[in-house]
Amino acid sequence: MERAVLVGCYLSSRQRGQAEESLDELEALAEAAGARVVERTLQERFAPDAAYFIGRGKAELLRLLVEAQEIDLVIFDDELTPGQQRNLEKKIGCKILDRTQLILDIFSRRARTREGQLQVELAQLNYLIPRLSGKGTLLSRLGGGIGTRGPGETKLEMDRRRIRGRISHLRSELEQVRTYRDLQRARRQGVPVPIVALAGYTNAGKSTLFNALTQAGTEESSRLFATLDPLLRRVRLPNRLEIVLSDTVGFVRKLPHDIVAAFRATLEEVREANLILHVIDYSNLNWREQASAVEEVLAQLEVTRTPTIAVYNKADLLPTGSSERPGSLPGHRPVLISAKTGAGLPALLKETMEELETFAMEAELRIPYSKAGLLSRLHDQGRIVSEVYESDGVRVHVVMPRSAARALRKFILHQGGEEQSE
Repeated sequence: MERAVLVGCYLSSRQRGQAEESLDELEALAEAAGARVVERTLQERFAPDAAYFIGRGKAELLRLLVEAQEIDLVIFDDELTPGQQRNLEKKIGCKILDRTQLILDIFSRRARTREGQLQVELAQLNYLIPRLSGKGTLLSRLGGGIGTRGPGETKLEMDRRRIRGRISHLRSELEQVRTYRDLQRARRQGVPVPIVALAGYTNAGKSTLFNALTQAGTEESSRLFATLDPLLRRVRLPNRLEIVLSDTVGFVRKLPHDIVAAFRATLEEVREANLILHVIDYSNLNWREQASAVEEVLAQLEVTRTPTIAVYNKADLLPTGSSERPGSLPGHRPVLISAKTGAGLPALLKETMEELETFAMEAELRIPYSKAGLLSRLHDQGRIVSEVYESDGVRVHVVMPRSAARALRKFILHQGGEEQSE
């Protein structure tokens, strides 16, 4: 394990508490990357120093600490400019990372699909291209470790023209991925199935909830960013409505813009969702700040008008006998659950069905005996209210998804009330 020191800054004493919480999260990120945090330091500054971010004097103190405790790397909680990073490396004499580079390192470990690997490499190259000066010798001297994964030393020593060519190639490949996803989405829209996207802070319990609803058996872990590649599964709700449930990458505070941009193809599922389940770790004392960070990213994705249910998860970790009710996020319907124990899931499904009720309709159909095979489809895709066998066919009263109704429209005698009409 590499030994690490964490460095954070805050503007005023009122912000020290938030800076401490952000440093706690940075420590979890560092541990997820495989480092062992041995020291952490906070500094109050009116503004970052242009040359050293923390100032020359503080940088000198860090150099002495690095020498005394044989530190391998220093991780800053804020993004450093290329000049600041180079100056700090020369001054302190060890590897310098910022929050963005640490997150990218974790992403490079966790990406399993080709799409995920392309997205990570694109974000890394966009981050590294202004920092190429002297980077090759630095990596040669350090010999690998946290912050050196991904494109690798050889690619980082390419000239900027070749790097930009690689970026262009990656964007082209990701555009193909996006085109393929658009085709898949078009097929779903041909036979419309509502998309329900899980969004939330990393380690909020999205994968546990995904497994509870789909029985998919995906990895559940307390590690940050355990889920990086998108997962989609079909789920049938109790009212027989079929949905596509999507599990996406978790968000954190100060999530770099390059990462949001690079993961556009993945996050497209959130943008196209008919309903978002914002999963919140309600047992975390800082759940409001975490929820706010997620809302900021969703605003970047321009999905603030999408219906959203605030899913307050991990109710099993609340104090015994706690009667606290979830405080609702503005404009969101709150549901308290425990994805681990299953508590509250029926209420969540009920809320989901109510939000998606426009995707279901009530209708009466006459199915000719020559098309009797369609009856099995109705039983599979809808809820049969009544079934009457007549001389010219079977009269069926059914509640079914609108997608199924479109395929059977020539057999529909009439539909339900005005609220369910096309």
